[in-house]
Amino acid sequence: MELGTIQPNRIVPGTGHGLLSAVGWLGAGLVTGALAGAIVLSFLSLRRRYWLLLGVVGLSLALMPLLLDVFALRHLPENAPYARSSIGAGFWCLLFLLSLMLIEILGRLRAGRSLQLMLLVVIATSWLLLLGAEGLESLSLVREFNARPDQFEQALRTHLALAFGAVAISAVVAFLLALKMIRSPGWQRPILGAVSFLQTIPSLAVFGLLIAPLSALSSAFPALQSLGIRGIGWAPAVLALIAYSLLPMVRNTYVAINGVPEHLVDAGRGMGMTERQLFLQVRLPLALPVIIEGVRITTIQAIGLTAVAALIGAGGFGGFIFQGLGEAAMDLVLLGALPTIGLALLADALLTMLAASLRPTPATT
Repeated sequence: MELGTIQPNRIVPGTGHGLLSAVGWLGAGLVTGALAGAIVLSFLSLRRRYWLLLGVVGLSLALMPLLLDVFALRHLPENAPYARSSIGAGFWCLLFLLSLMLIEILGRLRAGRSLQLMLLVVIATSWLLLLGAEGLESLSLVREFNARPDQFEQALRTHLALAFGAVAISAVVAFLLALKMIRSPGWQRPILGAVSFLQTIPSLAVFGLLIAPLSALSSAFPALQSLGIRGIGWAPAVLALIAYSLLPMVRNTYVAINGVPEHLVDAGRGMGMTERQLFLQVRLPLALPVIIEGVRITTIQAIGLTAVAALIGAGGFGGFIFQGLGEAAMDLVLLGALPTIGLALLADALLTMLAASLRPTPATT
């Protein structure tokens, strides 16, 4: 399996190199030794074996960009300004394997959120520092970024605005709909049926269905055009993202608020609390962890769907993905795909930590 590829230019297919060919005997020996050491440590009955494993796997993950640096320095031809190195499938498989090992080790150690966050910061910092190495400047992914830094920054702002703006709006709408279902149980079936129906429509179909009505509205009301509301662009993207975000939001909010134990509510009434006070001080705080879980699921979904919205001119990282597919430039595809994955993972981690911090701790006797 290829660790990397050397390309004479952006378009021409390159020559693949396996681990031994890419980094030589020393590099291949260090990689093999790290993996073998981790496997051996996992079978030894040492008292602190998981902490040793954490050190080996964490260090290996932090130093992985060095493999690409050594590979580029060994194989890039001299006096070839357009030559570049690309990441091969072997590198991604190794990264995936080490990541799975790290997750398993953290689970065995029952590591807290602080340790997980510290590891993430250390590994991310190491990668950012190593990206400035001489060999990695020729990495095709780095060159694609350096060729369009302003476009990347604009895509990041657009992606964040579309995804999190849609999530914020849908959170407010879902909260109001959940309250309506709690106060008027007869509305439960039609509301859940409507948001479930919206979830079943394919995303591309939703984008397409919104083009005609929004185009007609912008033609009928020129003031809407000045706001950027038209058949393509951010407006249909936001509406589609809101539609897809409603089901998990409404369902989780309704279940969370309605699932607060009645004996706690009765205790509040016995203390003389009004219904408003019961909702704000008893029901809502106890329901927040489950509500945040719905926000987490919706945010991850919205970040992914925002990439698809580039097909209707909404912008975001999807623009790089589809441009790269059209030009057969896979590193340009990665320039859009990797930040999208990173945003989803970051949102998942932060919202999971927020939900965990809001959960009430059991009383100790």
